[in-house]
Amino acid sequence: MGKIYPDSGIELNPLISRNYDRVMNFISMGFYRGFIKMAIADAGIQEDDSILDLGCGTGRNALLMSEYLKEDGRITGLDISAEMERQFLQKFAGDPRVKFLNKRIDQPIDLPDSFDKVLISFVIHGFPNEVRNTVINNAYTHLKPGGAFIILDFAEFDLEAMPFLHRTVFKAVECKYAFDFIGRDWKDILKKAGFTGFEEHFYIKKYARLLLARKHELIKT
Repeated sequence: MGKIYPDSGIELNPLISRNYDRVMNFISMGFYRGFIKMAIADAGIQEDDSILDLGCGTGRNALLMSEYLKEDGRITGLDISAEMERQFLQKFAGDPRVKFLNKRIDQPIDLPDSFDKVLISFVIHGFPNEVRNTVINNAYTHLKPGGAFIILDFAEFDLEAMPFLHRTVFKAVECKYAFDFIGRDWKDILKKAGFTGFEEHFYIKKYARLLLARKHELIKT
């Protein structure tokens, strides 16, 4: 099956999908493992949280998040890759707190549950900008009032101001949607979508960021 978005870098071929965690460890010389662990620690997960993981991939992030949960916590992972589904379910065999749904996140979704947190990790930058709005709306509609939308992805930065080597690598491995993503004001975009209460954590010389935004609380009268 061909790519849904031909210019995207997040739709992986079968070989990369089968070995995704190993590939990320290798190309980052082992750094990716520690970076993701640090970012998940900064997400403020509570022991009874319900979490929606958009574009959950192999379940690597979900596995780290599950370590913070007790028996009342739960994680729902969404992805459309059969290979990612296989690896995700293998990681969580016998864990009743975690489930996987084969669904596209770039189209409107309608789940029966609402969540304390919605996470999307290094996925949203790979969509055309008009599609990102659908992803943001999916997060908003599935969050409880006061719930947190957590975007772990590239930060906003001037690509041409990057050191030459870093800039060359970024241009070589990333897609044109990523170049667009880093130039947008994501706090302003999320504010217009109904989010507030922003919190940021930066990594890798501020080229990566965990951006947390909260859905407006309902005001009781």
